Amino acid sequence: MAHARRRVENAGMAGDDGRAQVQLDEDTLARRRRDLGEDHPDTLAAASNLAVSLRAAGEYQAARELGEDTLARRRRVLGEDHPDTLASASNLVMLLGRLGEDQAARELAEDILAGRLRVLGEDHPDTLAAFQLVCALSELGEHHAARELNDDIIARRRRVLGDEHPETIMAGAFDLILRGLDIGGEPEWMAAVREASKRRQQEARELSEDEPG
Repeated sequence: MAHARRRVENAGMAGDDGRAQVQLDEDTLARRRRDLGEDHPDTLAAASNLAVSLRAAGEYQAARELGEDTLARRRRVLGEDHPDTLASASNLVMLLGRLGEDQAARELAEDILAGRLRVLGEDHPDTLAAFQLVCALSELGEHHAARELNDDIIARRRRVLGDEHPETIMAGAFDLILRGLDIGGEPEWMAAVREASKRRQQEARELSEDEPG
């Protein structure tokens, strides 16, 4: 069984550096497809890495297409609840959020959480990393549901990780935002930021679609 390389998106990846990483990952994927076949776990790991690089470089449509294909292949080859399958789903949730497809992001995030609960249990660190679903709920305006889920995450993180763990502190900080949204709704400044973000996402999609293949 392949040990899939877990990559965290470098938020600063852009321009020449981003394109260079995309090209490197494209070369790796092409070699693995040639040598191992489309569905080999190592090939799927390379495809997942390329999808992350494409997203970091702002090539959202290409990232989505590859991410969806990789998720479908991992579900078929590895199974719905395999850690690598859930990792592909998690990457796709982030991309859907970038594209403003909040309902689709929510549904997939719910599937991921259900899978991790089945396989790993309630208190596993990966299960406790359910922040994507909290964000998706908040984006859809379901602030009370987001707050309830985040409160549960905070309680479990405190018990499992401790009060001073960075992930516990992060969840606690986000709770302050959720409480304000739950009580008073979205302030004007946050609505303006959200609208500006959606405009940037739309512009990035248009640029990505206009680029020659």
